[in-house]
Amino acid sequence: MLSDEEFLRWCEARDLSAEGRAAIAKIRSSGPARRVGGGRENVSGRYPSRKMGLAIQFESHRVELAFVYEMEHDSNVLEYYDQPPAIPLEYESANGRRLAVLHTPDYFVIHTDSAGWHECKQEQELEKLAQKSPHRYCRDGDGHWRCPPGEAHAASLGLYYRLRSSSEIDWTLQRNIQYLDDYWRFDAVEIAPRVREAVQAEVSATPGLRLSDLLRETLGAASRDDIHRLITVGDIYVDLRAAGVMEPDKVRVFPSREAATACRNIEQTQSPRPSPRFVDLTPGSVIAWDGRHSTIVNSGEKTVSLLGEDRAFTEVPREIFVGLVRDGRVVGAEPAPPSESKNCGPLSTASEDDLRVANLRYLLVQQRLNGGTPPVPERTLRFWVARYKEAEQRQGSGYLGLIPRTGQRGNRGSKLPAESLALLNQFIERDYETLKQKSKFVTWAALLRACEEKGIVAPSYATFCLAVRRRPAFEGVLKRKGHRAAYVHEPFYWELSPTTPRHGDRPFEIGHIDHTELDVELVCSRTGRTLGRPWMTLLTDAFSRRCLSLVLTFDAPSQRSCMMLLRECVRRHGRLPQTVVVDGGPEFQSTYFEALLARYECTKKTRPPAKARFGSCCERLFGTSVVDNRSSVMWPSPLCGAGPPSGAVFRRFLRRLHNIS
Repeated sequence: MLSDEEFLRWCEARDLSAEGRAAIAKIRSSGPARRVGGGRENVSGRYPSRKMGLAIQFESHRVELAFVYEMEHDSNVLEYYDQPPAIPLEYESANGRRLAVLHTPDYFVIHTDSAGWHECKQEQELEKLAQKSPHRYCRDGDGHWRCPPGEAHAASLGLYYRLRSSSEIDWTLQRNIQYLDDYWRFDAVEIAPRVREAVQAEVSATPGLRLSDLLRETLGAASRDDIHRLITVGDIYVDLRAAGVMEPDKVRVFPSREAATACRNIEQTQSPRPSPRFVDLTPGSVIAWDGRHSTIVNSGEKTVSLLGEDRAFTEVPREIFVGLVRDGRVVGAEPAPPSESKNCGPLSTASEDDLRVANLRYLLVQQRLNGGTPPVPERTLRFWVARYKEAEQRQGSGYLGLIPRTGQRGNRGSKLPAESLALLNQFIERDYETLKQKSKFVTWAALLRACEEKGIVAPSYATFCLAVRRRPAFEGVLKRKGHRAAYVHEPFYWELSPTTPRHGDRPFEIGHIDHTELDVELVCSRTGRTLGRPWMTLLTDAFSRRCLSLVLTFDAPSQRSCMMLLRECVRRHGRLPQTVVVDGGPEFQSTYFEALLARYECTKKTRPPAKARFGSCCERLFGTSVVDNRSSVMWPSPLCGAGPPSGAVFRRFLRRLHNIS
């Protein structure tokens, strides 16, 4: 952070006005204007900034925390403050009314040559806000988001105002920052000179060496931690925006930034090697012509015959074909592999009876093709043979043409007129899927009356119920019962993207803390007095799914349980997780708990309320640990009329819990 003298010199170098200096001085001297809290989708928390020497709040770990990471590791950023005092904004609403509001930006940043406010938002949210308030949120000619009223206020003070979108985030850089965060934060033992010299010599000999090759070549001379530490201190250079360090096969290592730039310029200026223009004219070879693949059927003295993807037959004069090959417009291509889904489609939908019929037809067709006379009507046999040959040409297997198609009989299209279907969907959206939670019969009765008034065909009650079931369950329950009820129907993540919830790239990167009341009653071994049910507080590693520490107490969850849990983690492993994920319980909002995390530079994240999947690692381990240990300890169940476990049995239970992995 800047001292008062350094701040005054910075203001004089920027030639700021008195109003601008006063505004920045107020931000530097005052605390955050408000305490942030997460919504239904946001994960809020606090980031322990080494640059600022305090905890920085963030309201979204996918937008604001990403911006905090960039500011923390940007050498041009001198200071940054979260939730600065509100600033006035004046603009016109969509209907032309004049508005004046007080707006609290997310951050105020002081750079080496400028200073200003930053507001971070999701790209989808900005699209909606631009439609609602076009004079406050808009795009410029280059496609960047702007806030004209914020820029006008900042310009009057000699500062700037910037609107940042989630689409600007470099997720490869973010992943590398989180992966290497421990090497930046903690002052480890100085790297031995011989280790540094060995690694630098290997990199200097081969600039652009793959990180995996560097790890293999320096095996025994330098550890993986040594190389990562050299990357963070700058003794060797890796472009953190190019590839993830956790994937060493994709990372290139250079002696310095200048060497990396030079190698990149050389690669860009090198002319591409001419590709050999050879095409095999043997029948059956595949060529690529203007993005389309064709098979050479015949190569004669005057023409070349081609069979296209859509079974189109083409003859090209040989001289013209050779010229196309010489110009590079026609190149050789690998034959396309047979489509498995195309062949497996009829098989996957066929029943056992269909396959039995197809097997019988296949035997009869083979007899006919071999010159036999199967005991089947001639007309039926000719039809089967034709289907067999057609499937053999189109699908590569004649057997697929013999599978019965009885399941495709009938007209499966809707018989209702277009007006009836439109009215049906309208009643489902506006009358059934509402917070009034009307029954299907009541909505259908209203639809029936509306159809009678318009004189159109009314759908039956069964058709109406079928249309309701075919609509997305998540949207229907969301409109009728709200977000909490619809959470169980929320779509699953079928593929991982950079913003998909992850569990870290290494152990001790993300830890989850939660409490549960154990399903066991305890009694005092001396007095026989019932002690009640104990509470278990668990710290789980998200990457390895290992229990890092646990605490058992008869007290309800409190900040004391959390503090003892962190102390136990340090006792067992000698460190704390890089990020701690908690729920919105009051024990996690304790000043002592947050101060301890900030003191040891642990990022705290608070998961959204009523979103159990955000804490699935810890929640799942609760059921596994308690159930498994109950079955292994085998104490009598209270449901069977037996008494609670003895002290020795419960002590064995505690030992088993501490050995969870």
